Amino acid sequence: MKIVSKYLPVWIVLLSVIAYFFPQAFAWIRHLTGPGLGMIFLLMGMSLSTDSIKSVLKAPRYTILGGVLKWTITVGVTVVIAFLFFRGEPELATGVILAGTVPSGTSANLYSFIAGGEVALSITLASVDTVISPVLTPTLVKVFAGQLIKIEFLPLFLNIIYIVFIPLFMGLFLQWKWPRKVELVRPYTSFLSTMALFVVVLSVISSAQATLSQQLAQLPVIFAAVFLQVAIPMFGGYGVARWLKVPEANCRSILFHVGICNTALSSTLAMEHISTIAAVPAVTNMVVNLTLGALVANHFAFMSHGDGSSASKKAG
Repeated sequence: MKIVSKYLPVWIVLLSVIAYFFPQAFAWIRHLTGPGLGMIFLLMGMSLSTDSIKSVLKAPRYTILGGVLKWTITVGVTVVIAFLFFRGEPELATGVILAGTVPSGTSANLYSFIAGGEVALSITLASVDTVISPVLTPTLVKVFAGQLIKIEFLPLFLNIIYIVFIPLFMGLFLQWKWPRKVELVRPYTSFLSTMALFVVVLSVISSAQATLSQQLAQLPVIFAAVFLQVAIPMFGGYGVARWLKVPEANCRSILFHVGICNTALSSTLAMEHISTIAAVPAVTNMVVNLTLGALVANHFAFMSHGDGSSASKKAG
């Protein structure tokens, strides 16, 4: 797991390149995008520590702050970028909006752990995000992208319920019903989630390969747009948290929560409910947020190691 997490940006880029140039090699897993995402949320539910979450909920101000920053900064920056870069291209603009209005990415929890952030806060933020996203995501997409392209609220809502909501609570149910058996699996949930993420990356990239190749001329502009879409909320959220004198470990968790959206989910939703072209911004965002997030996480880990103390100790 240390090898996988340390070189996660390399793995993501490598797998993306392989899936792009050899799409037919992964045709057999293309139908696993939804199940792969569902597995990630199932494992998240199984790995939630009720004690740590209770301690965070007893002081909910950081959870509220992180949630507010995610659904204001991230969404606000996303809408501005969508209309600034792709006003005349409604499918691409809609894809950008969808990529910035889904719940936080599960890699945010992993990166918070690597960076010495407050993992309990990160998991709590992700859980709250997951619970409210079935309503917020289709509503925001309908409001901001509905003027660009026809958006059906109910199918989008139900898809998020099936992929996100049900697996998460199934994981919580398994943890409540068979705690001893789940305890045997829990040490491996991060590794299994990462493997599921790799399957999703291969599936999404190989499925969108034809569309990506048709959009090659646009890719530099799309990459520039999604880089700003990830970087501005990421460092903006961290900056606001620091300005409000939030403990450093919590600031780091907020950074990843605000900056990293579940673009594997948004690319799946885009392909199923809009078009493969709308999935292109989500696919590029997935590569950018995973790569930038891993670089930032490893930077914080190096800083903590160099200081001879962890971020959590600083927070104390």
